[in-house]
Amino acid sequence: MFVLIGYTIVFASVLGGFVMAGGHLAALLQPAEFVIIVGAALGAFITANGGAPLKAILHAIPQAFRSSSYNKALYMELFALLFELLTKVRKEGLMSIEADVDDPSNSPIFSKYPVLIADHVSIEFLCDYLRLMVGGNLNPFEIENLMDLEIETHHHEVSLPVNALAKMADALPAYGIVAAVMGVVHTMESVGNVSPAELGRLIAAALIGTFLGILISYGFVAPVAARLEHQVSDQMRVLLCIKVTLLASLNGYAPPTAVEFGRKALVSEDRPGFLELEEHLKKSRGR
Repeated sequence: MFVLIGYTIVFASVLGGFVMAGGHLAALLQPAEFVIIVGAALGAFITANGGAPLKAILHAIPQAFRSSSYNKALYMELFALLFELLTKVRKEGLMSIEADVDDPSNSPIFSKYPVLIADHVSIEFLCDYLRLMVGGNLNPFEIENLMDLEIETHHHEVSLPVNALAKMADALPAYGIVAAVMGVVHTMESVGNVSPAELGRLIAAALIGTFLGILISYGFVAPVAARLEHQVSDQMRVLLCIKVTLLASLNGYAPPTAVEFGRKALVSEDRPGFLELEEHLKKSRGR
């Protein structure tokens, strides 16, 4: 929604300002310049990101046009789930959650939180490390190192679309210059064969190449890359909350205190207050 609103503002501002200055919109319609810029950019993009990276990028781009699901309500549910799991572990032992982490989709605990179940990355991360806690002999330091490695690897993977689109945005102004230079070449070879008025139109058409390259880059592609980067940061924050909460539990802290560690990992916009979270955890016990 916000992407479409932003694009509309970009279009309205650029084209509206051009018309207000006395320009004619028909002068901006230069299909040849558009084909050169966009075609060259797409060709280079496919060359650089062919195969699995390209599939990941095509899958990620639609996500930029959707609202982020990582909000305060989701974090409240995450803390409620962690609190319930850790409370069960403290009362009944680690083996009591073995069935839950082995099959979370059919777990009576996990099934209370359908929004989280839909986030496969976070649930898989949580269950993997709960499974290690249940069946492994790893100490907190070893588990923390393993968590850091996995988070870093996942961050690199999900950042591929962001980096690819950012590089494409950086290259588009250069392709605009290529289109403009080709337009100037065409103009120069027409000298002596066309009227001065026609030469003026050819020069204007050539300049549209530079205009389109810059506009598409900074008005459309770069904002999508930035939006995807924000979404990657949101997803990493969920994993960080899970990490610090589980590590606090491994270090012997009670479930309410362990969840407080996770709460502190959030930015102020998404972080619930201490009393607010405490009240939510009390309500979640009655589910």
